[in-house]
Amino acid sequence: MDPQSWLPHRPPFLLLDVMLSIEPGVRASGLWTLSGDEWFFPGHFPGRPTTPGVLLLESLAQCGAVAVLSDPKYAGRLPLFGGVERARFRRQVVPGDTVLLETEMTQMSARGGKGHGRATVEGKVAAEADLLFVLADVA
Repeated sequence: MDPQSWLPHRPPFLLLDVMLSIEPGVRASGLWTLSGDEWFFPGHFPGRPTTPGVLLLESLAQCGAVAVLSDPKYAGRLPLFGGVERARFRRQVVPGDTVLLETEMTQMSARGGKGHGRATVEGKVAAEADLLFVLADVA
């Protein structure tokens, strides 16, 4: 499933390649494969390319946004970051890695919500966090 079917994000800021599963309004999972040609690798870090942790958080947020926007109750809305809590980075994500992104909504309302995301590579946690968001109307 193509994440562009739900998200307004486009390359180079679409940080999901494919959706694996979607339970509207509840959870979603997807994959992001890092080829090494991504725009951020030349500068982060030269000679030792590493995916920035903040982009792993963004990829988890995009995965969660698919869960939210696939629910007809929230169609036409735009989930925006409201905060990040308890973020932990446990391993580096490097060129050639495929990241499994899983985000579950833990709280939802008409104005926003909260979700928990986990990014893993080969079964090992790379990053996880609680993600807070607000729902904006699309102009």
